[in-house]
Amino acid sequence: MEPTRTEFLHLPEWQKTLFYVLVFASLAIGAWQIWLRYREWRKGKPIDWKPPRLKNFLTYVLAQRKVRSSRRRSGAPMHLLIFYGFVSLFLATTLLAIATYAPLIGIPNFHRGTYYLIYEATFDLLGLLFVFGLIWALVRRLAYRPAAVTSNSSDVWMLVLLIVVGVTGYVLEAARIANDPQPFDGASVVGYSMALILPPVSNGAYVAIWWFHMAWVFVFFAVIPRFRLRHIVIACFGAANAPTGRPWGRLEPITMEEVEQTGQIGVAHAKDYSRWHLMSLDACMECGRCTEVCPAHGVGKVLNPKQVVQDIRGIPREDGPTVAEAVSEEALWACTTCNACVEACPVLIRHVDLIVDVRRNLVAEGRLSGTAAVMLRQAASTGSAWGTPASDREDWMKGLDVPLARDKKSFDVLLWVGCAGATDPGAIKTTRAVAELLTSAGIDFACLGNEESCTGDVARRVGDEFLFQEQAQRNVGTFGKYEFKRIVTPCPHCFNTFANEYGQFGGEYQVLHHSRLLADLVAEGRLRAPDLLQGAVTFHDPCYLARINNQSDAPRRALGESSDMDKAIVPTDPDGRLAEPAHFGRKTLCCGAGGGRMFMEEPIEQRPGNRRARELLDTGARTIAVGCPFCRIMLDASLKQVTEEEVRLVDLAEMLQESNRAPADAGQITS
Repeated sequence: MEPTRTEFLHLPEWQKTLFYVLVFASLAIGAWQIWLRYREWRKGKPIDWKPPRLKNFLTYVLAQRKVRSSRRRSGAPMHLLIFYGFVSLFLATTLLAIATYAPLIGIPNFHRGTYYLIYEATFDLLGLLFVFGLIWALVRRLAYRPAAVTSNSSDVWMLVLLIVVGVTGYVLEAARIANDPQPFDGASVVGYSMALILPPVSNGAYVAIWWFHMAWVFVFFAVIPRFRLRHIVIACFGAANAPTGRPWGRLEPITMEEVEQTGQIGVAHAKDYSRWHLMSLDACMECGRCTEVCPAHGVGKVLNPKQVVQDIRGIPREDGPTVAEAVSEEALWACTTCNACVEACPVLIRHVDLIVDVRRNLVAEGRLSGTAAVMLRQAASTGSAWGTPASDREDWMKGLDVPLARDKKSFDVLLWVGCAGATDPGAIKTTRAVAELLTSAGIDFACLGNEESCTGDVARRVGDEFLFQEQAQRNVGTFGKYEFKRIVTPCPHCFNTFANEYGQFGGEYQVLHHSRLLADLVAEGRLRAPDLLQGAVTFHDPCYLARINNQSDAPRRALGESSDMDKAIVPTDPDGRLAEPAHFGRKTLCCGAGGGRMFMEEPIEQRPGNRRARELLDTGARTIAVGCPFCRIMLDASLKQVTEEEVRLVDLAEMLQESNRAPADAGQITS
């Protein structure tokens, strides 16, 4: 007898008809609820529709890239068991349906023979992943739920429902084997094993078990949109249409035409978000990964990225409170725009977009005050976030023979100094070191000097979009006066703005962070890397370089390390000379300066930099290398708060400067 099985075993025709009525009714109930949510998404701003991105679906849904790269090791395996177990059951049901209804279009039922045996063995075992994952999730929620994970009675009941569906499916398979045994039933390993311990099953008992199982399946189809599990469906659409072609470091501009049409700047109400953003809110599974990695939340601030998503999702699209009222202005201003939440989110929610869009509205309505408002006024009047006049932009050059763009007109590298690099004493040391290194390496470079003006990065992320655009257009115009191939800057914030945002205003440039150019010069033998003593130095990855622009390898290569760190979540060279902190590379821990926070006051005990400083000191190193002037300023203040030990905080360019000033046989750098 050819291996196969009878569909609808012992069911009369009227029960088959009833089955079809109920299954389509339950699917229609679920689909109607999704449709109602779709109507809510449609109340948002239209977006330029593009064909769904298959790569996104494969990468973020099927391959579960974000979950697999999560630092939360306890939850990731559980989630993968549930997801892939669910996918396997969905695939098994789909293949069975295709085989069952294929004869209607003239294709023979292929659910037989060797295919049938492979099908039974494969999906019978894969179904265990689903059941084990669900039991793990239920025990975890009831016994040792992580603080960031939302849990309520509906979550528990949904897990119970799914466990019932999975277990009764196996009971049904065992009952079929016990009722109608066949010599090839051993292929269904789990079902066959359960059948061995079942008493005899009559035809009527089998039909009753069949309907009991299907009743729970119907319930599942009908209620899935009302529970958090809806993210399985919505995340598929969200991922396929996510703006992943847009770098995390790029915010979308506002046009004057848009302001004239809407009568406002930024987002005031939930309906002011794009349709995709509103859909992404419904995809949230409330896993809390975003909250776990948030530097502001980690030091006790009110910002909770998961709660931001939930608060916005809960706002009525018509006649509801403003987003600022629902979320709270304190939470919105606490964000450092480090994108740790975006990097961690399995369903690709853009938390930073949600927050900055509301900040734009608050700034336009005059709701920003204090030191941050002073910074915006300074940037607007002087072209510097520090408020220094343009005439001071060349003070850092004193004693150095630094070429100026206005004298050379054409050169290879434009060295962009930045507001901090021309003003802050520590950052000036970095600027001078970079200029000296480029000179000694024979690089044809020049600086803009007093023609340089703030990139507008801080203004944009605080929420003053049109000040940013004014600065961007001003700088693009200045660049147009000269011929150069590359822009090099020691500031990751300036780097990100040039590389990812100036293209919105006609400024397309090849942009390098200074660590990249220095690493290349070391590799070419034109500069000498510092000779580090094992474990004496640790490197702090800036958010806007490592996470947002995925560049964490170059700084290490510049310091003499050779491992590829750009995609690492564990050290790729455990025996390397650098002492790596617990959070590094794309998983780096924010210093707290981004998003304009460096210009805002905060309690000492709520400084993200303090937490990061302790983590860096925990490596045992007493030299901390940095690659960002903002990070240097914040960590310098934090180190003084958390330790009385002598700790050296230095930019990697200064370490190379020391190495290249010394003789070739100079001793190791130990502090």
